[in-house]
Amino acid sequence: MTAEADILTPPPAVATRLAHWQEVLDGVVPAKADGANLLIATWNLRAFSDLTKAWTSAEDASPKRNFSDVQAIAAVIRRFDVVAVQEVRGNLRGLRHLMKILGQDWAFILTDVTQGKAGNGERLAFLFDTRRVKPSGLACELVVPLQEEAGMSTDRLDRQFARTPYAVSFLSAGQTFTLVTLHVNYGASAAGRVPELTAIAQWLADWAEREFDWDHNLIALGDFNIDRAGDPLFEAFTSTGLTPAPQLAGLPRTIFDKPGAEHFYDQIAWFTKGQQHRPVLALDAVAGGHVDFVAPLQGEQTLTDLSWHISDHYPLWVEFAVPGLAGGGLARSMPTRATTTISSGVGSAAAGLGTASPTRA
Repeated sequence: MTAEADILTPPPAVATRLAHWQEVLDGVVPAKADGANLLIATWNLRAFSDLTKAWTSAEDASPKRNFSDVQAIAAVIRRFDVVAVQEVRGNLRGLRHLMKILGQDWAFILTDVTQGKAGNGERLAFLFDTRRVKPSGLACELVVPLQEEAGMSTDRLDRQFARTPYAVSFLSAGQTFTLVTLHVNYGASAAGRVPELTAIAQWLADWAEREFDWDHNLIALGDFNIDRAGDPLFEAFTSTGLTPAPQLAGLPRTIFDKPGAEHFYDQIAWFTKGQQHRPVLALDAVAGGHVDFVAPLQGEQTLTDLSWHISDHYPLWVEFAVPGLAGGGLARSMPTRATTTISSGVGSAAAGLGTASPTRA
């Protein structure tokens, strides 16, 4: 039997476990409602790369992640319309099998591998349900000009972003929105992350001002490696007006977080009302949360083992209410000029497979 047939046909014990997991998700994530809501998520999937081609993996297996784990991950992903994924590695076997499970209605866009020690061999990716959203033309990596520009100098950043932020625009229910995802370099100390967070906050603010006339929705999401709300990292991130989703305040970000000592690593944020010359979301955030997979999926594993099978980070999500369209949610086209305007001052598109077009499984 082929590997593809195996991963699409779980054995009875795994199927029972996955059915229970689906029931848990039913009570956690809102249902998709065509023309009425948009579900956006971000997930740092720990070292998402190779996998063991079996439904179980031995204690000493490397990698630990197996078919059962990828099925559980897919059950989460398909609950959303777009998911920004961090820590996709050079080896795409895990991603390929994930896309097989998601099926022909799903596609992905991703960057090439980031080289260098700080880059950690990672990619950034967007996975999306093509029945609900469509790419609207933009896919680019953000870079800082060598010369000082718009008040942001390379002295402040000291180098380019360790892992260049990745921006992709989508269209859903007549609304164009641009998602910018990144994975801020953790570094040797919290202080070492401040310049990169300051730079990305300033970059997004400058970009948002340029996009004001186009009424675009700009949302930043990913792993910003912010330790606490109110600390210097948080202040750097919010210094230009980015506001984290209030629905996510106080939620644990990783499976290792202790009650009362939660980190603020992962975020979904946007510019809020009352800020001049910056686009305000035409989408209303009505709900948000995280997906806690520890109790349903841990079994007899240690938390460390679970982090390698599934992840050390929880998925974060926000539900946006959008106005319905009589002719269907994906009918309206994006203005032609938008892509060229957004592309000004950013890096070239990179999809990791030689094209910036969405890649189907």
